[in-house]
Amino acid sequence: MARGRGSWLFLGEVFTTLALEPDQAESDLCGSCRRCLDACPTNAFPAPYRLDARRCISYLTIEHKGHIAPEFRAAMGNRIYGCDDCLAVCPWNKFAQRTTEPAFLPRAELTAPRLAELARLDDAGFRELFAGTAIKRTGRDRFVRNVLIALGNSGDPNQAPVAEARLGDAAPLVRAMAVWALQRLADEEGFERARARHLPGEPDPAVRAEWGETGGD
Repeated sequence: MARGRGSWLFLGEVFTTLALEPDQAESDLCGSCRRCLDACPTNAFPAPYRLDARRCISYLTIEHKGHIAPEFRAAMGNRIYGCDDCLAVCPWNKFAQRTTEPAFLPRAELTAPRLAELARLDDAGFRELFAGTAIKRTGRDRFVRNVLIALGNSGDPNQAPVAEARLGDAAPLVRAMAVWALQRLADEEGFERARARHLPGEPDPAVRAEWGETGGD
């Protein structure tokens, strides 16, 4: 966080052999404020100035390569790439100014994406849609995993067929979250039909566990 600019900052580095005079260290400007700690959906701040990355939605949706633990899924809501709730509530952001740097501006086609469309992406479609963006480095499988969690949190039973369509996906990461999303969106009869059809031939232990644990939030 920077005085006069808020917390929405990109950090960069310049490597040089020049002897530069260092700036003075910033003083603590947080005081008794707890807004970022209290706003975190997954309680990723165990104490002021300490972050448990294993609970952070930005870490889970971007960096984490495996299955996302059930305890975090409902708290993720509709976040499919990052979170930044802790930044959004920082009162110093009242001084922040919107960037005019073209590289940082949102692309129009990505400002209001539909979850159902994103869930249907194959690898080629994912690469085409997110070419030139940081999202591409997560890879299609992790990204669709996140989208399916958001679908499961939507509460919209009309999205159940979208989740069901991913039960046969090639990626276990995707299949597992398709099971979780379907359990939350479909009625019991519909879920049991899908379970009877897909579970017998499912080779992945983690996906099989999702089928067996139909109530994990």
